[in-house]
Amino acid sequence: MVEILVIPLALVLGYLAGRYRSYRLQNQSEAAVSRTLAKTFAGPTHHLLNNLTVPTENGTTQIDHVLVSRVGVFVIETKHYKGWIFGDSKSPNWTQVLFKQKFRFQNPLRQNYKHVKAVQAILDFLPPGCVHSVVVFTGSAEFKTVRPEGVCRLQDLVPYLQSFAEEVMSENRLQFCVGRMECMRLALTHQTDIQHREQLARRFGNRTN
Repeated sequence: MVEILVIPLALVLGYLAGRYRSYRLQNQSEAAVSRTLAKTFAGPTHHLLNNLTVPTENGTTQIDHVLVSRVGVFVIETKHYKGWIFGDSKSPNWTQVLFKQKFRFQNPLRQNYKHVKAVQAILDFLPPGCVHSVVVFTGSAEFKTVRPEGVCRLQDLVPYLQSFAEEVMSENRLQFCVGRMECMRLALTHQTDIQHREQLARRFGNRTN
């Protein structure tokens, strides 16, 4: 009887430890991206919003960062990976190779596409082309295929964003965008996070969004 109880408990503890470590690393990577953006892109010509949960037609979606600027609105998804990465813009999944083992994960461009659509719906007074998708890898991962457009490493994030030079909105319009985003986002609470994850579990199982 003791052995029957100990083995499942060990499995559960191991699973929870792995999930906590992954969650902690992801939070650290999001914090690193936020610091990098805040150092370079300051008001009044830029405004950074972090960790947004916003409504969608099917429930809610969580967005790591949104940078609102005179040159556009950048919807930024943060990923923390090691090893080799193989993937392209069209594949539903990408592959991580780590210590000769292969792991598949959802194409982050597809994941961020949903975030972009949610932001476009909120900022429906802007032309859709003003909202851009950006995926940032913060770990030591090395791409073994050509990185798709809109995918960069943390050290390349600032130069990539600075490559957008054409102004597409006035400062007043920028402030209006920020106000609309702040009004539409859900309160930044633990309960909001729980409700979002429960909604995802009902729709997709273990997939995150």
